[in-house]
Amino acid sequence: MAVRWSRTSPQIALTPALVITFVCFFGAILWTIYMSFTNSRRFPDYQIDWAGFGRQYERLFGSDAWMTSLQNVVILAIGSALAIVFGFILAAMVEREKHGEGFFRTVFLYPLAISLIVTGLVWRWIMNPTLGVQGFLQGLGFEGAAFNWLAQPDTAMYAIILASIWHGLGFYMALMLAGLKSINTEIWSAARLDGVSFWRLYLEIIVPMMKFTFLTCGILLSLGVVKAFDIIVAMTNGGPGQSTWTPAYFAINAYAVRSNIGFASAAAVIMLLMTLAIFLPLVLLTSWQMRRRAAAAQ
Repeated sequence: MAVRWSRTSPQIALTPALVITFVCFFGAILWTIYMSFTNSRRFPDYQIDWAGFGRQYERLFGSDAWMTSLQNVVILAIGSALAIVFGFILAAMVEREKHGEGFFRTVFLYPLAISLIVTGLVWRWIMNPTLGVQGFLQGLGFEGAAFNWLAQPDTAMYAIILASIWHGLGFYMALMLAGLKSINTEIWSAARLDGVSFWRLYLEIIVPMMKFTFLTCGILLSLGVVKAFDIIVAMTNGGPGQSTWTPAYFAINAYAVRSNIGFASAAAVIMLLMTLAIFLPLVLLTSWQMRRRAAAAQ
């Protein structure tokens, strides 16, 4: 018997997936929000303490470790944004290299094939004072060489930023390269005929035309920064002291080490609000720009 399709058949086929997504994703979010208003410790306690309503959030923002993690996530976001800048520069260089494009694209994309845990371990070895760069330079006779960033609270976060840039640089380069290739070749030819300089061409013509690509990179970067955890564990495990804690590390530490579900849930809810505060404006801006472009094309 032949199967008869109707307009509602795709919706019916997608129903199980939508139900699973709603229950597992939105259900988990609602459960976490609810837990943040309880006194749950090692095991969930579904009784809300109305007398101490919001106590977990008061404890959270009264914690020096949490304030340090918020400061670190801002530093990590600003530093990791250099990956987008360098990714664009590399994409512009690779795009002009017609013969070696495949080779360079593979080389720069290779770090993306490595997990952040492995990346963190590699960079931890590189910054080891005995086995890494510092030991190598001192072995060459540069006795004053110092590259032990992970041992200093003031520089450990910058070491993590350096490793994050190395890991994500190829990914953003690939996105930028795709954006450059989507530009009409007639624009390049016209700019060349008009004698437009290299810097003016990119700053005044190419970059504005790639604003959606930059927005996409910004969204992906912001999501990765907020949930940064594995590279922290691999490189410093939050140390020295609490100098490299991030919100994700704080939340997991509150649950796994302190066995406090309510406290960890409060931190997770703030992480969700941070993500929405960054993600939604960028998405709305992108959607508005696309509608504006579509209206102008009509």
